[in-house]
Amino acid sequence: MKKIIFLFACALLQFSLNAQTLPNSFTDGKYITVNGAKLYVVLAGKGEPLIIIPGGPGSSHFSYRRFDSLANNHTLIYFDAFGRGKSDTAKDVKEYSLARDIEDLEGLRIALHYDKWNVLGHSYGGLVAQGYALKYPSHVSHLILANTFHSFIMWQENDDNSNHEIKENYPEVWEELMKIRETGAVSSDAKHQEIYGKVPYGFLYAYNPENFVSRSNIKRMPYPNAFNSKLYYQMVGKDGDFIVGSDIGNFDFRKDLKKLTMPVLIYGGRYDRVAVPKMMVKYKEYCPQAKFVMFENSGHNPQVEEPQELFILIREFLSR
Repeated sequence: MKKIIFLFACALLQFSLNAQTLPNSFTDGKYITVNGAKLYVVLAGKGEPLIIIPGGPGSSHFSYRRFDSLANNHTLIYFDAFGRGKSDTAKDVKEYSLARDIEDLEGLRIALHYDKWNVLGHSYGGLVAQGYALKYPSHVSHLILANTFHSFIMWQENDDNSNHEIKENYPEVWEELMKIRETGAVSSDAKHQEIYGKVPYGFLYAYNPENFVSRSNIKRMPYPNAFNSKLYYQMVGKDGDFIVGSDIGNFDFRKDLKKLTMPVLIYGGRYDRVAVPKMMVKYKEYCPQAKFVMFENSGHNPQVEEPQELFILIREFLSR
C-alpha cells in the first residue's frame, strides 16, 4: 500500500519460533531463475508447501517471517519477487506488472517441482494469489487471501478512505500536502512521499500502534531493496495515492471468484483502514464458498496483532 513502510514494521519484531532452527533470510536462501530473472527463495520448515506472497506492490519477503510459526507443519516458501529484495531488478520499470508476478509464481512452482501447493497472498500479494488461482486452479490445494483487494474499486476505496482519515486527523499534514499538489506534485514525487511519511504507520494500519516499531528503526532495516518504490508507482500509477492507475487501476476479480473450487479462506482486520472492512465483507458476496473471518483486534496485519488466533485458524484450514 501507499506507505513505503507498508509491512516493514513486522520484520523487526521478534519471531515466534527459535530463530536458530530456521533459515536466515540474509544467508540461507537460494536463487532460482524464472522467466529470465533470478528470484531469491528461502525455504523453512517441513510438510506440505505453503508459499507466502508479499504485499506492496514492492515489498520483499523479509517482513513476512512472522509466518515462521507455521513451519512446524508446512514447508514455507518465502521469496522476493522480481524487482524486490535480493532478486533481480528490471532494466525498465515497464517490465513490472501483475501479469508478470502471476507468471513468475507458476514458474517458481515448476522450478521447485511441486504439483500442488497452498497459496497465501497478503494485501497486494492477494491480487497475485487470486489471479494465479483463477489461471492455474489445478495447482492450488488451498487459497488464503489476507487483508487484500478484490478489484480496483476496492483499491480506490483504500485511497479515498486513507486520505479522508489523514485530512480529518492530521490536518497540518494534509495542508502541507495540498500546497505541493497545487504546484503539480503527484504521489510518486519524493517530496510528496516525504510528507505522507509524517503520518504514523499505526494510524492507518494497526489496531494497536504499539505493536509496531518506530519509523526510525524501519529506516535502518538492513535487508536490501526491502521496498521498491519505483516498482510501486509503476504498478499503481504515478499519482496512485490519490487515483489508482496502471495495473492496479484495471484489475477486477469480482465476477470470477465464484469459479474457484479449492478451499478458500479470506480474512481481514476490523481496524484496517486500507483494506477497509466495508469492502472486505463484499468477499462474502463475490466468493460465497469461502470461509470468511474478521479479526476484531487487528488492522492490516493480523499476523502481528492476533498471531495466536490467526495461526490456529490457518492450521485448521490447511488440515482440511
